[in-house]
Amino acid sequence: MISGKNIICFASGWGFHPTSKHHIMRRLARHNNVIWVNWHASRRPTMHPYDLRMIWDKLRQIGQGAQRVADNITAVTPFQVPMPSMRLARRLNRFTVRRAIENVLETLPTRPVQLWSFAPDVGDFVGRFGEELALYYCVDAFGEFPGYDRALIENRERQLLDRVDVVIATSRPLYESKSRFHSNVHLVEHGVDYERLSRAVKEELDTPRELETLRRPIIGYVGVVGEWVDLDLLAALARGCPEASFVVIGPVLVPYGPCANLPNVHWLGERDHASLPEYLRLFDIGLIPFRHVPLTRSANPIKLFEYLAAGVPVVSTGLPSVRPIPSAVWIADDAGRMMRCCEDALTHGGAADRRRRSELMRGESWEARLEQIATIINASGSTQPGGTGALPAQEAVEFERCEPAVLTST
Repeated sequence: MISGKNIICFASGWGFHPTSKHHIMRRLARHNNVIWVNWHASRRPTMHPYDLRMIWDKLRQIGQGAQRVADNITAVTPFQVPMPSMRLARRLNRFTVRRAIENVLETLPTRPVQLWSFAPDVGDFVGRFGEELALYYCVDAFGEFPGYDRALIENRERQLLDRVDVVIATSRPLYESKSRFHSNVHLVEHGVDYERLSRAVKEELDTPRELETLRRPIIGYVGVVGEWVDLDLLAALARGCPEASFVVIGPVLVPYGPCANLPNVHWLGERDHASLPEYLRLFDIGLIPFRHVPLTRSANPIKLFEYLAAGVPVVSTGLPSVRPIPSAVWIADDAGRMMRCCEDALTHGGAADRRRRSELMRGESWEARLEQIATIINASGSTQPGGTGALPAQEAVEFERCEPAVLTST
């Protein structure tokens, strides 16, 4: 258990679609104070409407100052110049961000400080707050995101790796790549809000009005729709299964493209994470239609755990972190095979199957992941930032509860 700390968390926007950092910090805040630093200096913005909207949001947040956003969590959006290649901008950001964090620390009880970063390019701040521990929580291959300067972000990440005590990697490809530069890297896969999502198989929940009139089966996707989502594959599935309803829940960062005029594809936009069980209860299949690109090869989709916790059978493209599980997870990489996988998954949609799938996730909670991380930190014994040789790299227990499925294309 990690408790009695002031934790400085560098991450992207607090108000954005919930991700691992939100789940982790909400749980850490039960026994610690958290300063969430909205970090937005990793890439230079463009004139894309999404970026323009984000600029406006950031300016508004800067003007609001430090905000209490949840119990024991204070979010702060320091003024930052999002020009990561400019030395002057980096120097200015060091000053403004450090000052904003120190101002919040002064309002908190005096406690040991820890620095946790979900951002790859904040090495300048390690050691600036007298922290007892610096931890890099690596969840993505950041250099592969659209708009990022790959060489620059990877260089900044190397600087961060040189300075932190512990590295948590959420997929095996990330674990292997970070282990080349740090001797205390640990594989800890994503967790799941099991207690909340398992309500989909344990309780009679209200039916969201958007789903009341949709034809069954409902084949759904929950998450951000970015360039890594294969909309061509989704469109082919929707055309091949005209009797099914395809539901997309989450922010959309790219044009609808081939899905734009398909009558059985329904874009619901963002929904409160608390209401997710009500939607997943009516999903007959949960999709993970990711493209095969460097970004997704390093990904460990939280939606896999969320679908299963809600009892939903999963059909996914063949990502390294998504393994086939009999009667639970099917793998296919083209529309024809994916349609056959969906047909087979639909034969495992009964209440008993849904309960069994949900039960697979009982031990995969975020609380269990944090206990695992606490054990890693305690074993490392690091008390000063930059200690990179405390332990040989260790691996976490992975999610391998079933033998591989023999059926991946039917």
